[in-house]
Amino acid sequence: MVQTFQPTANVIQTSLNPIRLRLLPALFAGLSAIVAPHAIAAEGNPIIPTAPALAACLADLEKPALAQGMTADHYQQLTGKLEPDASVLEKLDYQPEFIRPIWSYLATLVDNERIASGRTRWREHEKVLADIEEKYGVPAPVVLAIWGVESDFGRNLGTRPLLPSLATLSCFGRRQSFFRGEFLAALRIVDNGDTRAEQFNGSWAGAFGHTQFMPSTFLRTAVDHDGDGHRDLVGSAADALASTANYLRKSGWQRGQPWGMEVALPADVLAHADSRTTRQPLAHWLAKGVRALTPQAQSALQDMNPDTNAAVIRPAVTEGPAFIVFANFDAIFAYNRSIKYALAIAHLSDRIAGGKPFITAWPTTDRSLSRAQARELQTLLLLRGHDIGPVDGIVGPATREAIRREQERLGQPATGHADQGILEDLQTK
Repeated sequence: MVQTFQPTANVIQTSLNPIRLRLLPALFAGLSAIVAPHAIAAEGNPIIPTAPALAACLADLEKPALAQGMTADHYQQLTGKLEPDASVLEKLDYQPEFIRPIWSYLATLVDNERIASGRTRWREHEKVLADIEEKYGVPAPVVLAIWGVESDFGRNLGTRPLLPSLATLSCFGRRQSFFRGEFLAALRIVDNGDTRAEQFNGSWAGAFGHTQFMPSTFLRTAVDHDGDGHRDLVGSAADALASTANYLRKSGWQRGQPWGMEVALPADVLAHADSRTTRQPLAHWLAKGVRALTPQAQSALQDMNPDTNAAVIRPAVTEGPAFIVFANFDAIFAYNRSIKYALAIAHLSDRIAGGKPFITAWPTTDRSLSRAQARELQTLLLLRGHDIGPVDGIVGPATREAIRREQERLGQPATGHADQGILEDLQTK
């Protein structure tokens, strides 16, 4: 998901969990000065989201909406019946109870189910993906990996109506100036005819479509790949995939370059393996003794331009796999500003293309769950009377709370952590 807003320090969920959002755009900077303050709570100050307060706020937002070309009639048509949605404010203030380690995060996103689905979609959309790669320089597996993580290849585009959500976030709670920009961008998308209001559904914070663009990102980078005259990220997978490739290209994607590869790091390099932004020419790292883990990968590394900027990272900090990464890793990182996310997309793309798992083991005895196992765990929790919502393989706060209760029942530490241990306990106890 193209990230613009992040209420916590680390992104820990897929697009199906709306904690993870998009890059902060400058497109609508300064709108807070345009909107009269009397109808809007100050940033960070609590306010009850009432219908009259929302109506007053939307009345103030009409002027900037008309300034971007919308008619007063259409603005009233789209906003006149909007009601505040208090639940989005609860999500805005939600703080995760713990941060998932990278090996657990990767186990959820890069599993056999998603790899197989990616290869199936590649066959189904082979011509479109080939055209996209020719035009934008982004290989099919990379675009497929983002599609798979963001919406499970179009199976889950989000069901929350965007206009009420964004209107509420524009007028109440924190980050109003940011969300006002996204709300006005969403209105412009509907006004342009790219998406019908009744189809404009997505996440609670405004991300929508097959690859979960924020509205302002859509206006900057979405493209009409299928040639029907509309940039439709909801009804057209081709438009969504091409728009994703265009976003990566604008973020610095380099045609023909790898994102990076797993490497071994000498001891004197380990001190520099903590920052994606500590850049040196490839020749510098090779001279320091950085080496790929297979002869084929090492040959490819040595064949690259020695002046290519690169960084070395070890996501688990002290142990586990290490990587040398290039500009294309940064382009993926721009889509969602998280090392975990960028590595998941990079690795999933390699696996869809036929690559192997990482060679170096992660520093853990944790037996993480695949999505299929997470769904089985959720089913068992439902059978025990826990109200956790849908069985979707996504371990959110309701699932973790149910796990805590079961751990207490079993006399175990109540961590709420989902792994194969608790799954096996619920299968047998």
